[in-house]
Amino acid sequence: MGEHTDIRVLVVDDHPVIRGGVELLAAEDLAITVVGGASTGHEAIKVAQEVAADVILLDLRLPDMPAPELVTRLRRVAPRVKILLFTAFADHGAIDVLIEAGADGCLVKDITGGDFATAVRRVARGVRVVDPRLAGRHASATPELLFRVGLTRREYEVLRLAAMGHSNPEIAERLALARNTVKTYLQTAMQKLNARNRVEAIAKAHELRLL
Repeated sequence: MGEHTDIRVLVVDDHPVIRGGVELLAAEDLAITVVGGASTGHEAIKVAQEVAADVILLDLRLPDMPAPELVTRLRRVAPRVKILLFTAFADHGAIDVLIEAGADGCLVKDITGGDFATAVRRVARGVRVVDPRLAGRHASATPELLFRVGLTRREYEVLRLAAMGHSNPEIAERLALARNTVKTYLQTAMQKLNARNRVEAIAKAHELRLL
């Protein structure tokens, strides 16, 4: 991608102020154009199929869908687009899960115009970009943390894949386990997290910074 090639950015954030701020940051670089916006995960999936974007700037905390699941689904509908996460929290624990789900990088929202433009250009070229404040903090499920919560590594792996939006058969295939075994691991994980279903278990795992 040449220096003057237009980089088309789609902004997904439920705060209009953030979307406006991104447009201002993008306006500082002639090569970057905001071509669309969305305020929910479902809207993002729809817009990503309608608008030819090069980079999707994605807020980590959308009201209707966990970020790992949204990244996985965006990857399916727009396989060539680069996904750059945008978070207000420099200590977010889910970065490695999201990178594994298919994200191409992560920025913290207080980024300045020049850094923003550089990051977007690099991601568009295929370079992975992670804000230095996030680097080294994303080994979320440390053995100590798992031990404290009482989850085994296997239960955690099953829960993590469930959080990415994978079904039980897909999880079984990824981890080379029997489907019943996956179901059992999920059930024991839910019990340990005092959750009634997988959605609640994923939410609690997020709260505990396991995901």
